[in-house]
This record gives sequence, C-alpha cells and structure tokens, in this order.
Amino acid sequence: MTLYLQIIPTTLFPKYLSQINPDLQERFDQLEDAEISTDAFSFYTSVASVYSSKIEGEDIELDSYVKHKRFGVAFLPDYTKKIDDLYNAYTFAKTHELSRENIAEVHKLLSKHILSKHQHGKFRTQNMYVITPDGKIEYVAASPFEVESEMQKFYHDLEVLLNQEMSIAEVFYFAAMLHLVFVKIHPWNDGNGRTARLIEKWFLAQKLGEKSWFIRSEQYYYEHHNTYYQNIRALGIEYDQLDYSKALPFLLMLPESIMAH
Repeated sequence: MTLYLQIIPTTLFPKYLSQINPDLQERFDQLEDAEISTDAFSFYTSVASVYSSKIEGEDIELDSYVKHKRFGVAFLPDYTKKIDDLYNAYTFAKTHELSRENIAEVHKLLSKHILSKHQHGKFRTQNMYVITPDGKIEYVAASPFEVESEMQKFYHDLEVLLNQEMSIAEVFYFAAMLHLVFVKIHPWNDGNGRTARLIEKWFLAQKLGEKSWFIRSEQYYYEHHNTYYQNIRALGIEYDQLDYSKALPFLLMLPESIMAH
C-alpha cells in the first residue's frame, strides 16, 4: 500500500502485522450488541463514555451510569453530566461522517462542562504541558504556533486514509496511530484524550462498520491505564523530538482490547 501521508507514520506496519493476533478478524466478526441496549440506550456507548472519562480522572462507575442512563435512576448532576456529554458525542459520531468539521462538533459536545463555550471546538492559542501529580513536566505538546499546521496535516492524512481500501490489520493500525498523533499534537485546551479515543473508534466504524462501536477499547485502556500512559510517554517529552519508532507497544493495545473482552 502506497500512501502519501504528511504526519501519520507508516514504517511500523510490517512489524505490527507480525505481532497482532491472527484471530483478529474472527473476534471482530463475533462482536454483538448487549441485550440491555435499546433504541434509546446503548450499553457499549455507556462503557466507552464511562471508561474514557475515568482515564481522565472522573469519579464514575459503570453500574451507576447504566442505572442513570437506562433506568432513569437519579444521581447528582455533577456525577453524570460530563459522561452524558461524552455519551452525546459518541452518539453524534455514530450518525455522522468522520471529518474535520465533525471532530470539532464532537469536541463541542464532550467539552460542554469542561471548557468555556468560546473554547469548544477551537484550537488552543497557548502552550500546553502535561504535568505529573508531583508537578513535573511530563510532555510538551505542539507549540500553539504549530497546532494549526499540524492539524492540517492530520486532517489531510485522515481524508487519505478514509478513502483507502484496507485490510482489518491496516484499519486497526491507522486507527491507533490517529489516536496517538492527535494526543501528541494536543490541539484543544482540554478534552484531547477523550477526542482521540473517540476518533480511533470512529475511524474503525467508518472502515469496518457498526460492530466497531462494540469494542471495549476505552475500558481496556482504563484497566491498563499505567501501561497506556507509559506507552504514550515512550515517544519522548518534546513534540518536535517524538520518536514514533517506539510506538509499537501503544499501537498493539487496540487489537489486544478486542482479544481481552
């Protein structure tokens, strides 16, 4: 496969292909929606929303959220509102094409109770650092002067990839790579991880169909969140010096998630 990509690395794919489980297609084909789901409620969207939020430190439990969303059990609004926002973003993605405009729209939805309105769907204009709990700088994201140009490259590559015929292994590789590159650019003031994990799932769904929404990748990332962050950190501290040759452990987590559940 010859692709003319501007920012998404392809060189790891042969090594990736040699390490993913050969049963990936079979396990994907076996995915089914949960019995508890209805026309008005998706169990797996709840799973995605809860665990993607928990990765970001939200105090929410799946059982409580399902009771709230499926059965109307009342909880304090602060307990559920950010997860409801992310649920709405996933629901939007299910019925819309993956595109620049719609990625901005899902950010507006998922950041409703995270950022002020003027920041919804807008690129940041200041420096961005990821800080450890003890106050150390863990990662320096793309400069605010680079964000627009880096995201232009990202959206160019996304369009190329969406229009390319792919094997299931290629789809999983590029879905995870889109996730990783987006997180490393860190274009929003907040909500970058939530958006990146949604883009990953959205890309899978655009290429492989509705079953993609049943993959419990967000749950897997949360259950292995130390490894998840370690694999993201492995590329380096400075955006301009990232080493994507070290991305393989991160990329393999997505196919591992489908084998684990």
